[in-house]
Amino acid sequence: MIEKTLKGKPAYWIWLAFLGMFMAVGAVCYARQYLFGLGMTGMSRDVSWGLYISQFTFLVGVAAGGVMLVLPYYIHNFKVFGRITILGEFLAIAAIVMCLLFIMADLGQPLRALNVVLHPTPNSMLFYDMIVLNGYLFLNILCGWVILTAERKQVKPPKWIYFFVYLSIPFAVSIHTVTAMLYCGLPGRHFWLSAIIAPRFLASAFAAGPALIVLISLILKRVANFDAGKEAVNKLVTIMIYSAMLNLFFIGLEFFVGYYSGVPGHKHALQYLFFGLEHHGHVYNNLVPFMWTSIIFMIGSIAMLATPAIRKGNEFILGLACLMLFTGLWIDKGLGFVFAGFIPNPLHEITEYIPTANELGVTIGIWATGFFILTLLYKIAVSVEHEIEE
Repeated sequence: MIEKTLKGKPAYWIWLAFLGMFMAVGAVCYARQYLFGLGMTGMSRDVSWGLYISQFTFLVGVAAGGVMLVLPYYIHNFKVFGRITILGEFLAIAAIVMCLLFIMADLGQPLRALNVVLHPTPNSMLFYDMIVLNGYLFLNILCGWVILTAERKQVKPPKWIYFFVYLSIPFAVSIHTVTAMLYCGLPGRHFWLSAIIAPRFLASAFAAGPALIVLISLILKRVANFDAGKEAVNKLVTIMIYSAMLNLFFIGLEFFVGYYSGVPGHKHALQYLFFGLEHHGHVYNNLVPFMWTSIIFMIGSIAMLATPAIRKGNEFILGLACLMLFTGLWIDKGLGFVFAGFIPNPLHEITEYIPTANELGVTIGIWATGFFILTLLYKIAVSVEHEIEE
């Protein structure tokens, strides 16, 4: 089936060339960082996790969001998701690859990743994060490829594959749960020291993943004549609405804990994110416009998606709402959550983090790599669907 990626319209090749250009930029920026060191990033002694880890955190959620297709289709026999379940599995593959690339970029020297295998430490959450990430990647590659091959031959998938399909469901939950435990297991960071981090991560994941799948489905309908079906899209939108509302509820709980209890470490981080934090006569507020944009986008997208006349009447509006929700969640978890955990530091000093141009180049290159892989995988899936229809 790989040969199907070698055939396509001019727009397909232009899109791949466009992504390839950004991949080349990312490769050059990473080569510079590899030779010089992490000193080329905006990270410091006080802010040791920057844009790379924040993107990793968000993309783990995107990968986990694919379970919202697998679970109804395989466990509850919800056949409406039949045409798009493979989209969720292939999205998980691309997202996990990006996660691993961001980890490699953050390590500075890629060979350091081998320390997790050569010198395993079972009392570290990083050890379990390595297991669940690579395990989930393997499961999605195996399940997606075997089931798509069976579909192409128009035969039932082998029975043994369903064991791995069912196994992928707890793995999908575990990749984001373990990632949350990486944060909430650090007692020196008050903003992350909360038992609600894992549920909040999962709620945002079950909104961000389906939002991207719906958006991609609308694009595929126009450019590849691939129709996911109105009922499937509507069910995904329903999942997105409830998950996004739950995520906003969890954010509200963070405000209650921070401001009602008056815990300085929790309150100051929220104050820095949404209102700016004054320290020694200077107001630090780099993320304030981003965070309010995130809240506006999330509330606005929920309102748009929850209004049937708006959602069902125009696919452009539906796509815009999904893009707004995805962007809002990216800002919330892909920027604010990670950066605010370092402000103020345990000594009550403030060191703001601003990514460098080289850091942005690496980040854009990794995102482009993920979408390049996703394009190739979707090209195979859509080609197989068209082949069956013929």
